[in-house]
Amino acid sequence: MQEQDLPFLPLAALARALQQRALSPLEVTRLYLDRIARHAPDLRAFITVTAEEALAAAAAAEQEIATGHYRGPLHGVPIAIKDLFWTAGVRTTAGSRILADFVPSEDATAVERLRAAGAVLLGKTNLEEFAFGATTINPHYGACRNPWDRERIAGGSSGGSAAAVAAGLCTAALGSDTGGSIRQPAALCGLVGLKPTYGRVSRYGAVPLSWAQDHVGPLTRTVRDAALFLQVLAGPDGRDPACTSAPVPDYTATLDAGVRGLCVGVPREFFFERLAPEVERAVRAAAEVLAGLGARVEPLPFPHWPATVAAGATILFAEAAAYHAEWIRTRPQDYGAAVRTRVRVGTTLLALDYLQAQRARAVLVREARALFLRCDVLLTPTVPLPAPRQDADLITWPDGSHEDIRGATLRFTRPFNLLGFPAISVPCGFTPDGLPIGLQLVGRPFDEPTVLRVAAAYEAATAWARRRPPLTP
Repeated sequence: MQEQDLPFLPLAALARALQQRALSPLEVTRLYLDRIARHAPDLRAFITVTAEEALAAAAAAEQEIATGHYRGPLHGVPIAIKDLFWTAGVRTTAGSRILADFVPSEDATAVERLRAAGAVLLGKTNLEEFAFGATTINPHYGACRNPWDRERIAGGSSGGSAAAVAAGLCTAALGSDTGGSIRQPAALCGLVGLKPTYGRVSRYGAVPLSWAQDHVGPLTRTVRDAALFLQVLAGPDGRDPACTSAPVPDYTATLDAGVRGLCVGVPREFFFERLAPEVERAVRAAAEVLAGLGARVEPLPFPHWPATVAAGATILFAEAAAYHAEWIRTRPQDYGAAVRTRVRVGTTLLALDYLQAQRARAVLVREARALFLRCDVLLTPTVPLPAPRQDADLITWPDGSHEDIRGATLRFTRPFNLLGFPAISVPCGFTPDGLPIGLQLVGRPFDEPTVLRVAAAYEAATAWARRRPPLTP
């Protein structure tokens, strides 16, 4: 292995090397900390770097592995944490001024489980303020840059996590997803981003945006890495009332089963309207790849997709306003202008609006579940365009219509937060300018194994996941 390959080694491969003691956790952690020191200030991927704690955890992992106390695939693996998850003794800002000095006394459940698995936590990554946005142009901690083109956004709200993984500053990262905040930055940065089923992973200790739509999941280099990461995160937690007690399967068991005999449904409406031609070509080519591997690809009608976006937005704005009610009243000046406006929009909604949106959600979930009587997974673009420029506010589509960046880049991911279905984004191509394009695969509730299986088959048949951004060493 070349030295320049090590920062981009997939989690699964690094785990094997660490278990076999071909690499040491300390060696790898020092490498990542050195890269963070060189690249993170320019990319603005991190808010807090915990170098001393990371080196201590790496040394402990090295000693445990050497003495035969190997905990599993994340043992000694350096990862990053989106800075809205509580970390005991380390500040959790949620990308805000309001929580700039908040130091939790305990870990979020997801962080607790990662530590128990032996992961080495390198630090806390940049994000949209309070996760309420899609660009990670943060007014308090700087605008996160896309490693593929620094003039473009890394996406959001988990933009720092995506930029850190894509740039080789960590092996994988923890993110959250309320309207696409894992999948959208994964697509824009050429990564795998997995949003599990609602309730599959505990949200305890994660600063909320919308309780009804918040999900926790990983950003990784490969589908297998995402499966290994999810294996650690998933499971019941009495501290999160939405967290299910359903048994956790082995997410790697069927990764290599292929897609022969499975049905891939391609929505007829909504997902192929107002999107960049290069995105449509790449996603339709991905469907052809799956068909060539033995899947049955069929168009599926479902006219209610726009309603999922509308209902989801109403619920999100109302719940965000409820969480921020005291701060927006007493500390409005401490919000960035964009998030302050979004919170105030939420305060104008009526209880009637919220209740009707929740009623619509129940109907839409029932109707959407019926799609999976006809197919095993849905296939869509993740984002309708490649990463926009940092200074872009509006997208102008060929039909002359305009759409704001936030609405455009989250349009295809939002429905599955409202519905709560598991969804993954995997790289499926690049534009002529070298910008990544993402493919979204969606499954029935708690059927992450099939979603991962189809994604792994596509990934194995293509080479997109092996490309790297043009960073200096």
